[in-house]
Parts: sequence; structure tokens; C-alpha cells
Amino acid sequence: MSPVRMGKIETPSRKVMAYKDAFNNRDVDAILALLDDECVFEPPQNGLVLKGKAEIKPYLTEFFARLPDGKMKGIDLFQAGVFVIFRWELNGNGGADIFKLRDGLIVEKFSYLKS
Repeated sequence: MSPVRMGKIETPSRKVMAYKDAFNNRDVDAILALLDDECVFEPPQNGLVLKGKAEIKPYLTEFFARLPDGKMKGIDLFQAGVFVIFRWELNGNGGADIFKLRDGLIVEKFSYLKS
């Protein structure tokens, strides 16, 4: 497979790893740069759905203020086309995010906590 084709295939996984890095750096602006303007973002809180960067930004800012030293450790990453499942651990809690990407941006992100 050509390097150009391989790069297109790997783009969703690379974007998710960039999301993890921005998360660990508490860089809200870097996270927002990875999201589509109308991204649907569902944190693990039951029933909370954020739509668009204007709703996501204050949520992330508050989240990082409450968790100033947490680091997300990647456990597994699986990609199928435009979907990426990223299993992680954060401060001893396990979870997973499901990402959907379009045109190189995250359009959906659903988070689940292991209980």
C-alpha cells in the first residue's frame, strides 16, 4: 500500500492520539481544533449531551479544573474506517471513547466509564 493511502487510513487513529495528548496537556484549544464545529460530545455523565464547540469548551475547562493532575493512559486503540474505539485508564478508572471522524475532524465522541 502506498504511503499516501496508508496515511489516509491512519488519520482517524492519529487524530485520536492527538486528542489524548491534548487532554493530558489540559489544552482545551488543541482539543477544540480537533473537533468539527458541530461535534456531538457525550461525556460519561448519564444523559449529558453537548453539541458544538460553544457547549464543549466550558465543559472541558471545568472538567480540567476539577481534575488538575489526571493523565489518560491508553490501553487499546481499534479503528474501523472512520470509527475509533480508544480504551483508557484515568486515575485508576477504566473507560472507553468511541470517536467518529469526517474530513479529518472528530464529529462524534461518546465516553463510557467502567463501573
